[in-house]
Amino acid sequence: MTTLRAAARRASAVGLALTACLTATPAMATAATAAPDRDGGAAASGTGLDRYYHQRLDWRSCVLGPDDASGRELEKAGARCAEVTVPLDYTDPKGRTLTVAISRIKASDTRHRVGPLLLNPGGPGGSGLAVPALIRPAMKEAGALYDLIGMDPRFVGRSNALDCGWSVGPSIRSAGPDRASFERQVAFQKGLADKCRATNGKVLPYITTRNTARDMDVIRGALGERKLSYLGYSYGTYLGTAYTQMFPGRYDRVVLDGAIDPSRYNPRLFKGVEKEQDQALADWAAWAAARHDTYGLGRTRAQVLATVNRIVEASSRRPLTVGTAPDVFRLDSSQTPFVINSGIASDTEEDRKALGEQVSVLAKAADGQQPTRLSAQFAAVLRLGLTSEGSPAGSMQSAILCGDVAAPRDPEQYWQDIERSRAAHPLFGPLTNNIGACAFWDRPREEPTQVRHDTPALIVAATGDPRAPYTGSVALHHKLPSSKLLTLKGANRHAIYGAYGSTCVDDTVNAYLATGKLPAKDRTCIKQND
Repeated sequence: MTTLRAAARRASAVGLALTACLTATPAMATAATAAPDRDGGAAASGTGLDRYYHQRLDWRSCVLGPDDASGRELEKAGARCAEVTVPLDYTDPKGRTLTVAISRIKASDTRHRVGPLLLNPGGPGGSGLAVPALIRPAMKEAGALYDLIGMDPRFVGRSNALDCGWSVGPSIRSAGPDRASFERQVAFQKGLADKCRATNGKVLPYITTRNTARDMDVIRGALGERKLSYLGYSYGTYLGTAYTQMFPGRYDRVVLDGAIDPSRYNPRLFKGVEKEQDQALADWAAWAAARHDTYGLGRTRAQVLATVNRIVEASSRRPLTVGTAPDVFRLDSSQTPFVINSGIASDTEEDRKALGEQVSVLAKAADGQQPTRLSAQFAAVLRLGLTSEGSPAGSMQSAILCGDVAAPRDPEQYWQDIERSRAAHPLFGPLTNNIGACAFWDRPREEPTQVRHDTPALIVAATGDPRAPYTGSVALHHKLPSSKLLTLKGANRHAIYGAYGSTCVDDTVNAYLATGKLPAKDRTCIKQND
């Protein structure tokens, strides 16, 4: 669920995920990995995994070459990188192996060191290797207490990156205006699934959240730590929840930002979020109306929303051409709602300006005006979404979602959901309920993770989150009675800590990371008072 906009603007801090481990002696680490975990399905001694848990890591420069900007940023921040060997299939530890790339910025306050803090950027399938350098400033004094650990999950980035060779990025598309456009989507999504099966069929069954959680525990063991703490954003909250359930007793401090209700986690994550998305778009439209002289989209909220609808309708009659060479794109009615949707995950001034510029470009294309040069940011968003440049991210996102939970397979079920939703949510209903590649994927090998163990986590959520609705964070809070809920009221924002600028939220999270003490009770921060 990490947005294309966040990726394009390198605002991956929006999807940061962190994990922290308590300091442990080698003897304590050995004891912690000695007994098999029932839900984890893998431990160390006696299961053939000893060599993974007790491997020695070779820390070296994170820079791979002269064009490695993220590697240089990590090195500038004092990070070193290593590769952790893990089995492809945890039921066959003597079989094929993979390497998982990790980075580390060591704790500067060694006297009060808590342990390593592992990061996951959401996605699914986001690269977390560079996150330590991004999150360290936001942590303030608490950052000095941790070894900050970034990770590219299996088959992401430097960890044997998956690429199915798609001509597009994420497979999220709108069903369009009618049955004919939906049938084109059925064929399109089946083609994506077939391409992944043909190019990577042997590894697809092992690209799952549960296996990534197992990799995390191997990382814990390889670091010589007894416990992990965790900060996860968006999809990273589900990964963190899976880890705490699969490996109870092996985690310390847990922060889950923009949480997903585990009982709702499935390949159709946006289904049921239409109300929040409509509200976020309406709030942006009111903002844009007050700036009509800049964007020319309408002087009232209703007029701006009418412009958005006009764009989508025009793209259903003929693809809209935007940009000039070499960045020329043609967007049809399956794509324009997706582009608009990608722009409403944040209500910061910067993000609202970006969406205003993009909708203005689309409105001119809908009017048949001559295309002009796109901003670098908008061109990057479209390249990642609509061309093969986004294939690795799209392939990996689908592989995880499809490998975790089975999707409905009957196209008619999707069509009925689309038609039911279309009346109340004409823009986003056909997008959130559309068929996806997972409808044509092989069925998962494992059942989804169930919440059986209480976790004293800090759950962070915005009331207007248009990606993972606030109700999901509340539901997870109820499933984890010892947790505390930190609410940011009045924000249409997905992922907050360290990325949104809420002093109230940042200070509360940092206090927890520094002391290990959760707030005495649930807390609410107010956006406008920050």
